[in-house]
Amino acid sequence: MFSYLREEIKAVFERDPAARSVWEVILCYPGFHALLAHRVAHWLYRHRLFLLARLISQVVRFFTGIEIHPGAKIGKGVFIDHGMGVVIGETTEIGDYVTIYQGVTLGGTGKEKGKRHPTVGNNVIIAAGAKVLGSITIGDNAKIGAGAVVIKPVPPNSTVVGVPGRVVVQDGVKVGPPDLEHGKLPDPILTLVKELEKRIETLEDQLAKEKQAN
Repeated sequence: MFSYLREEIKAVFERDPAARSVWEVILCYPGFHALLAHRVAHWLYRHRLFLLARLISQVVRFFTGIEIHPGAKIGKGVFIDHGMGVVIGETTEIGDYVTIYQGVTLGGTGKEKGKRHPTVGNNVIIAAGAKVLGSITIGDNAKIGAGAVVIKPVPPNSTVVGVPGRVVVQDGVKVGPPDLEHGKLPDPILTLVKELEKRIETLEDQLAKEKQAN
């Protein structure tokens, strides 16, 4: 557990320029508090102390606004920034060095039993307000845009935006350090509108030429 905590404190300093000291992280970061409590709750859950595990998660939810089911599996170096409104379901699996922003839901889509929540790979960025639903896999180094609703698997090294989520970038090569510029993602709707505007301008020019010819 202590190795996980060291990685999570390190992750805060790497990904949050506002962090100034270790004590500030320990005392003032709700994402860190939620992950710390989850490590304890998950241990209890694995030892079939389900009620006690759920009580811990509910208390932490009250104080931090972050709800992590004790059954969820979370890797090392995870950073939950701000965290208010984050929900992580029971069968969710999160890899190492994942960054999750406020309002993110890693949830299910129905009442089915068994694996019903997402599996998130390593070095994934999930931006504010994104919803990742169902037993789907988010590949390593993927980036989920703010407000996206993802209901299909996402390949590694991809960027997903929109409702429903669509892959708009996939470079097919391993990326470097986490790219936190989740506010500068491609906008496929804007691109489509611009293409339509160009086509309309071309058609108007053709019509104008035909009128002049007649």
